[in-house]
Amino acid sequence: MKSGFWRKLRKPFFILAPMANVTDSAFRRMFAKYGPPDVFFTEFISCDGLCSEGLERLKVDLKYTENERPLVLQLFGSKPDNFYRCAQMAQEWKFDGIDINMGCPDRAVERQNAGAKLMKDPKLAQRIIAETIRGAGTLPVSVKTRLGYSNDILDEWLPVLLDVDLAAITIHARTRKEMSKGPAHWDRIKRAIELRDAIKSKTLIIGNGDVASLAQGQELAKQTGADGIMVGRGAFGNPWFFDAERPPESITPKEKLKALLEHTRLFEKMFGENKHFDIMKKHYKAYVSGWPEAKALRVKLMNVKSANEVISIVDKL
Repeated sequence: MKSGFWRKLRKPFFILAPMANVTDSAFRRMFAKYGPPDVFFTEFISCDGLCSEGLERLKVDLKYTENERPLVLQLFGSKPDNFYRCAQMAQEWKFDGIDINMGCPDRAVERQNAGAKLMKDPKLAQRIIAETIRGAGTLPVSVKTRLGYSNDILDEWLPVLLDVDLAAITIHARTRKEMSKGPAHWDRIKRAIELRDAIKSKTLIIGNGDVASLAQGQELAKQTGADGIMVGRGAFGNPWFFDAERPPESITPKEKLKALLEHTRLFEKMFGENKHFDIMKKHYKAYVSGWPEAKALRVKLMNVKSANEVISIVDKL
């Protein structure tokens, strides 16, 4: 097993989750400055796209700085050969690891037999992992997945993944059918640890789902035995999330607005010519909350069409 940086992490470690149209370099750089997690992930990127003429267009999603390490490249697709090629590219681009998405419920992704659809085809899933490992050189390979597709099949699905010597497996503690609805089943993360330990596997198990604070994540790791915790939506609008000395209640509205402006300027500078500005609005909803005048400001920000408009509105405050 190639474990790379994973084995050097102090447990429980924390990861900023890969999220489409969210976890770009501007977003990651905010966390790198104000409270870095132990591991960063890229947005998920199409293997087929990287192996086509679309490579040049996708290169904008591959941007990163040295402050964003260790940084794992997350890939999705269903063609083993393309995973091999992309794993070789990951070496060239000097990422610290490769993660295979086997949990995304997006219909466009599933139409390619990728993402969560791979839980329905264990043999193909194993071939993809094997080809990724073969092409990855010394880079560690991991998988992000769910409890199952329509039903919880953790007891059958997890052994399939543990059989191929992955460095780490992240489990979103819901099925694909559940999407992000209802509470995450953290008792099943504990079961995943039991399954892993029963066969004496060295693969790290990471829990994911509904983690709203660093303290909660630490408690969930303690309760389940998870090696690490991955945080997604809970970190929106809070680049201080992973800083134990800055609990949410300590962040002032002024600090949030300053971070919002900094994030906006970073996004405009890095992606203004390549990405639609509306991508930033999901961040504004998260940044602007928790004080009496926040709702009125959020309404204004939802109607802006450029970074300059945002700066003009927020600077006045």
